[in-house]
Amino acid sequence: MIHRTAPVFQPLWKTELANAISSPVELLQLLDLQETSLTQELDISPDFRLRVPRGFVAKMKKGDPDDPLLRQILPLAKENIDLTGYLSDPVGDLNAEVVAGVLHKYQGRALLVTTGACGVHCRYCFRRHFPYGDSNPSAGQWQQALQYIRKTTSINEVILSGGDPLSLTDQKLAALVTKIDQIPHIKRLRIHTRMPVILPERIDTHLLDWINSIHLKTIMVIHANHANEIDTKVSDAMAELSNNGITLLNQSVLLRGVNDSSESLIMLSERLFDIGVLPYYLHLLDPVRGAAHFDIDRHQAAGIMEKVRDQLPGYLVPKLVWEKAGANSKITII
Repeated sequence: MIHRTAPVFQPLWKTELANAISSPVELLQLLDLQETSLTQELDISPDFRLRVPRGFVAKMKKGDPDDPLLRQILPLAKENIDLTGYLSDPVGDLNAEVVAGVLHKYQGRALLVTTGACGVHCRYCFRRHFPYGDSNPSAGQWQQALQYIRKTTSINEVILSGGDPLSLTDQKLAALVTKIDQIPHIKRLRIHTRMPVILPERIDTHLLDWINSIHLKTIMVIHANHANEIDTKVSDAMAELSNNGITLLNQSVLLRGVNDSSESLIMLSERLFDIGVLPYYLHLLDPVRGAAHFDIDRHQAAGIMEKVRDQLPGYLVPKLVWEKAGANSKITII
């Protein structure tokens, strides 16, 4: 008798992630940009390598070297220029790490660096140089982090970050969150993730099942920088989350050549509200090494936001903020 092994179930999102594009040359070919000046600007083998799901690439306009989605993920040679003031740890994460995997910067909240993996490698990422190998507990080794949260009773909210926490399997996330849910003084679980935007297939029944199994109030902070990132699949994913009682917020980064106009920010806020997401923060660029070409002067940023405030109701205007290493909270500009 021949014994056949049952096939291992592979969620659609994992298949899509496995097929993500990692070659800058292939990316330009798919977008009909291989004959443009972009080929001279590329970093063909970046240390912080290219990673972008094909579904996100499909939202980019072919033949447009200035597409705002492309600009966020395309590795360029200028990233290798070291400039004064642009640091490997621009927001002081390493000094805020109290035990492996736990950042405790602000009163009442603790952040878990759950993984170094992301569904997309954004070129402006403030943790692009973060030593994940030293700070990430291995699977099943969260005891020290959980012990710290249990004994620090002033903490009432746990934030899952990374990398992207939704890069982890639902089995790993459920195991971790179930333990957090059992800590009496924790009231809220906040998940910071770009996955619903770049890989909306990640929002499936398996994810919703473990979220619905916990008692914590769950907030999901997604990360969209431009209205073109939001399509029908993203809208459907947001509806699934909202229908399951999850509060939805968005945070963006103000990026030169991507969303540095009142028109683009207004369009983004309107589109977010259409899909049930409230604008939350608009961050000035964290001055991370390799991302200087995205930076916007704060006075220019304030001027852009004044125009946004003039044209939108208050609930659609995100707070323009920046993060200073060692500060007790994010600093509001406007």
